[in-house]
Amino acid sequence: MTTTVAIVQQPPALLDLDESLRRAAVHVTAAAEAGATLVVFPETWLTCYPAWVFGLAGWRDTTAQQWHARLLEQSPVLDHTGGVDDDLAPVRAAARDAGVTVVLGLNERPARTSGSLYNSLITIGPDGRTLNLHRKLTPTHTERIVWAPGDGAGLQVVETPAGRVGGLICWEHFSPLTRQALHAQNEELHVAAWPDMPDSHTIAARSYALEGRCFVVSAGQILSTDDLPDDLLDAYRAGIGPDAVDSGLIFTGGSSVAAPDGSWLVEPVFDEARIITATVELDHRYRESLDLDVAGHYARPDVFQLSVDRRRRDTGVTFTD
Repeated sequence: MTTTVAIVQQPPALLDLDESLRRAAVHVTAAAEAGATLVVFPETWLTCYPAWVFGLAGWRDTTAQQWHARLLEQSPVLDHTGGVDDDLAPVRAAARDAGVTVVLGLNERPARTSGSLYNSLITIGPDGRTLNLHRKLTPTHTERIVWAPGDGAGLQVVETPAGRVGGLICWEHFSPLTRQALHAQNEELHVAAWPDMPDSHTIAARSYALEGRCFVVSAGQILSTDDLPDDLLDAYRAGIGPDAVDSGLIFTGGSSVAAPDGSWLVEPVFDEARIITATVELDHRYRESLDLDVAGHYARPDVFQLSVDRRRRDTGVTFTD
């Protein structure tokens, strides 16, 4: 079986939910027209990676408070009842109209009046409905100021017309137990969502492919100073340093596709805003599993056991009337 994947290495509209949703729907349609059955977006594409947090981490920093409130306001709230009429309605409609599966990184606001966010990865099926919602288990370093820790409910691999799809966010790829939880569900296509792609991230992507004997579709953000609202420039300069901002290209992309033997099917693509497509042969995974299957003949369940709690946890508060 072959399937075509598309990575949207295009800039979002930072802190502008309506415009980002419009762009996302356009990109989904364009990717489908190019033959894709799976369309992938980077980490927190909706509605920006809050890079300012790394430089505005002081106690009661008023600038950080200002941007946190703005990010909350421009972050989508999802329908967890199975419906399709929520803040992602334009993307759901585009997926349904095109008949494609979409994996989208977003800042998720769990309720309209919540003061917290999750770094989430949603998988939307070709009927427009949610197949899976994964919340990043542990935000990295100063990210903990912005995002609440997620839970295990989204550690799911789901059946799609494109193949069996799972996904993780950024440094979750350095967590052996998290990786094994997905390997054990026999991923064919793994979505790796990143904000940027330094060497450590490309190494992690290739390693995951080699270890899991699956295709790894890595989506990295591309973002220039022209894409930043003028009033956000100083906050980004404080967060990631003046050199990155003054260079004009803040996030350089680097999206790629790694094959189940760890080789590049599509080498990292830097410095270009475009949709990257690749056709993959899923049977390649099964040829490579002759030598290594970390959740099958190479596992030792008599020695190692992993228990994963996949209950959804929100506030932890139970009200009894």
